[in-house]
Amino acid sequence: MSAPSATAAPRRTSGARAAGGGRTSGGAATADLAPPDLPFPSAPIEDMLKLLTKGVRAHQLYMHNNPTYLKALEALRASFGPIWEYTDDFALQITEAQFLWEDVAVLTEDGKTSESLPWTFYKDGVRELRFAKGFETSDLERFLDVLQRARRNSPDEDDLLVMLWENELQHLRYRYVDLSSDAPSAVALESRFEPHVVDPPSEDDPPLPEESLLLSRPGVVNLEDFDSTLYFLDEGEVEYLRDAVGKEYASDLRANVLAILLDVFEAQADAGVRDEITRILDNLMLHLLSARQYPAVAFLLREAQTATSRAPNLALGQRDELVRVLDRLSESEALSQLLEGLAESRELPSQDALNALFEQLRPTALGTLFSWLARTHEPQLKALLETSAGRLTAANTTELVRLIGSPDHDIAIEAIRRAGALRSAGAVAPIIKRMVDADPAIRLASVVALAEIASAGALQALERAIDDADREVRVVTARAMAARAYRPALARVEAAVKGKALREANLTEKMAMFEAYGALCGDGGVSLLDGILNGKGFLGKRDDPDHRACAAMALGRVGTERALEALRRATSEKEVVVRNAVNKALRGGALATS
Repeated sequence: MSAPSATAAPRRTSGARAAGGGRTSGGAATADLAPPDLPFPSAPIEDMLKLLTKGVRAHQLYMHNNPTYLKALEALRASFGPIWEYTDDFALQITEAQFLWEDVAVLTEDGKTSESLPWTFYKDGVRELRFAKGFETSDLERFLDVLQRARRNSPDEDDLLVMLWENELQHLRYRYVDLSSDAPSAVALESRFEPHVVDPPSEDDPPLPEESLLLSRPGVVNLEDFDSTLYFLDEGEVEYLRDAVGKEYASDLRANVLAILLDVFEAQADAGVRDEITRILDNLMLHLLSARQYPAVAFLLREAQTATSRAPNLALGQRDELVRVLDRLSESEALSQLLEGLAESRELPSQDALNALFEQLRPTALGTLFSWLARTHEPQLKALLETSAGRLTAANTTELVRLIGSPDHDIAIEAIRRAGALRSAGAVAPIIKRMVDADPAIRLASVVALAEIASAGALQALERAIDDADREVRVVTARAMAARAYRPALARVEAAVKGKALREANLTEKMAMFEAYGALCGDGGVSLLDGILNGKGFLGKRDDPDHRACAAMALGRVGTERALEALRRATSEKEVVVRNAVNKALRGGALATS
């Protein structure tokens, strides 16, 4: 993405405002500040900005799998919907303390501090943001990352403008001024209206009295009424009784009933008795599942397996019948119904309860689990299933390797992803076979998994993906080569850097490929990068600014004295993007050599 222009966008004014000042009936000159002629109500934009402020705070305070953060993120995404009902894009002008839309203040925050959202943009020269439809789905989380980094950065680190350029947000455009220039600012925005301030609701309600609810309930015995009787228990006896009652109420009667039935199954050799207990256990498992008593179901599955190996004189048919009961939950149809029930439930089980249940499933359940993980979008349920499926996967790597070759798109991708997370060396060969798949998503998952496994065979296969037909696959491969410093890939990376195709690629791919080259080439690549950054072509024409900026970042990655000298020759560069990249590379190179 090329850096946008630093010119001010034209702003609409209403007819009353354009007409200038008027006079009251008394003859005094007054400014005719009629309400602006807005294309649609400003309320949706105001609501979105309030939620954006909360989302930035949640992004800074919470882990990104935290329910509070996920709830704030979903609310922020949803707030763009009412805006897109009126328009496909909108622009916000920025002053020191306000966001303006069509000359109307839609957000005001006092104080020139890092907590002020307008000041965060204003201090780094950004004067206008233009959001396009689709921003909330593809760019929102990276935008929040940029704001978090900008708030906590020291003066010596990158400014907000550099971070926006590096992240190349597809649905966001911005206008800025060059703060390092002595020329007057090209963007000047002022708010003509005072923001509408809503008084907070009053809190005149008196605090609730701190009284015991038990005292107000009829029929409840109060021990204080008996503490003066002749035969009242002493403190130790009362504590003993309290513990005993608590243990009784806390004990799980379901587990006791199941244990009794299994004891009878083991002790009674009569075929009729054992057949009847098998039918009872089958019915009980269905009832327990419908009641979402997952710990009890896990106890049944675990103890029943023990009973099949410990019961004396157990006939083959009786063993098969009980095993069939245990295998039923691992079948695709039954497990799908269980997962569908979880998706529709208002209250999800604890992670420990779900882990205990999934640990008793057969390896064949992995395919159904992987398919569901790809389809579910409820954050809390997905987090629970991810953890439980991970434990089941780690215990059944043979089935995992088999599922990598599954014809089902969702199952294959999830299996490849899990194999990479486990760094399973046995999965390298089947993953390599999927790298020639026609589906780019499967090839991308394969590249990520091979980069995580990072064995010699995995990296050798990964090298070939530098020339893949899909841009995302090439980008991920280049970043993996840079992260692993895999020097055998240098020839392919250098050919890509010199090639014409990279000049026509987008900024993300250029940055990834140049970063990989800088990580692998060493001092021998300085000449090529210096020529791109400082060289001149026919009639003194320089290379594309994005291409030169990427070359500067690569020289910073090299970090040798020759590379730093090439960067110093470009410190007076007039192009803002190139100059910022040079300064950043010099800081990084200086830290690397110190």
